[in-house]
Amino acid sequence: MSRLLQLLYLSLIILISEFFHISHGDVGTAARYSSPYSPTQCFGSDPSQFPSSNLFAAAGDGIWDNGASCGRQYLVRCISASLPGTCVQGQTIQIRIIDYIGTAPSLPSVNGSTIVLSRTAFQTIANSSVVTSINIEFQQ
Repeated sequence: MSRLLQLLYLSLIILISEFFHISHGDVGTAARYSSPYSPTQCFGSDPSQFPSSNLFAAAGDGIWDNGASCGRQYLVRCISASLPGTCVQGQTIQIRIIDYIGTAPSLPSVNGSTIVLSRTAFQTIANSSVVTSINIEFQQ
């Protein structure tokens, strides 16, 4: 009987875990910024710093790491926003850090964000042009 009970508990745990998303990343906020994007703190005026997809970002204070974040790649997805339906469900993007928002040539839509996405990157994971900030899950 004990073996049957263990099997039942194991089956129940597996079933319950299927209903909950397990996060493997960090949670933060993302704002957006627009051109001009250059020169950047990481790569100056080098045009090759910009991915052809235009999926790039400036690091906020939380991930800047005294410049060590330059060139890092992050997977980013929108998890919520102040306006329901803003997030593009199931959409995850890969961005490259090219700048520090504290010295970027253009201003972010909201100060204090974890990551400030290029306009293209922001619009890829968020439907609304009205929302200036979104909650994100991100991982390196």
